[in-house]
Amino acid sequence: MSFERDLVAAAPAPDAAAELALFGRLVGSWRVENELFSEASGEWSRAELMWTFAWIIAGRGIQDVLVDSSGTAIGTTVRTWDVRAGWRVVWFCPRAAEHVSLSASADGDDIRLDGIQADGRLVGWVFSAVAEDSFAWDGWCSNDGGATWWHEQHMDARRLGERAM
Repeated sequence: MSFERDLVAAAPAPDAAAELALFGRLVGSWRVENELFSEASGEWSRAELMWTFAWIIAGRGIQDVLVDSSGTAIGTTVRTWDVRAGWRVVWFCPRAAEHVSLSASADGDDIRLDGIQADGRLVGWVFSAVAEDSFAWDGWCSNDGGATWWHEQHMDARRLGERAM
């Protein structure tokens, strides 16, 4: 037995492939140009990141890891399909003490995620312009229970190598 072998799967579970296709198109490795807004300073910072998505748990979910330019993992997201509730998604970022619980669904060709950060604020995330070799990701945050939203993060991703689905 090995943790990696038991966690990572080669493909989606055949009986759930249709549902898993929403995030399955992201499986593989991506180079990311990241822009992050600092609420404290009011300024945007830029960084290059690596974002890798893989099938997990006998092909019944998708997990990613986001890595900074030094090769240090920033965080990970676990996405699983629940036949009763749809997509359940959790983002963990230990270095920022962040934990976000979300639900996800298709919004036309986009993927829409809505959730709550560890500090209780609402977040909205969107994967858009998803193509074979690129996608955009945007994160929005609300400080007032959803009455207004501010743009917290933008990522442009380019696939590295061939699609892994």
